[in-house]
Amino acid sequence: MGDKSLQKRKYIVEKARGVFHKNGYRTVTMKDIVEACEISRGGLYLHFTNTKELFEAVLEEEHADAEAALESVRNTASTPGEMMLMYLDGQKETILKKKDNLAAATYEYLFENKASGKNNPVRKHFERSATALEQLIAEGVRQEWMVCEDAAEAARNILYTIEGLRVSAQTTGVTAEAVDREIAYIMGTLGMVVK
Repeated sequence: MGDKSLQKRKYIVEKARGVFHKNGYRTVTMKDIVEACEISRGGLYLHFTNTKELFEAVLEEEHADAEAALESVRNTASTPGEMMLMYLDGQKETILKKKDNLAAATYEYLFENKASGKNNPVRKHFERSATALEQLIAEGVRQEWMVCEDAAEAARNILYTIEGLRVSAQTTGVTAEAVDREIAYIMGTLGMVVK
């Protein structure tokens, strides 16, 4: 794929992200994407064959952004504890977004497509995030900033907590104070105190 083609694909994914964010997953059609991108139907089909494929590209872009954010935290000259707190604060910001229909669209996608194992883009992202968090926790333990017997399990529990907060934010609502309590709890399980 040439540079121009890659740029066009990236443009389509970015516009599609907005459409899925606004409308969810189930109701979006290729026509909606054509209109948002202001391109021909043929121009869209050169890059994507259906909304499922397009949404998977949006998810991959979202996950790449999340992984880049975690990596940028890891590249700071901060302690592992400060890095964990920066990561959790970034998650808090995402959780507290007033209307995150991309999260709702992701659940619609998962329920509709029943993607499993290696074919599940959300599962792939979870595994990559768990590995990155595990490495951060292990480094925190090595440098004696954190206390943890099983970094892999701790990383998974942190991600499950974050996902639970995300779901709560979309369904029953969650306050900043509630998220702060969960962050303090996570930090406390790692032997750290948040003031």
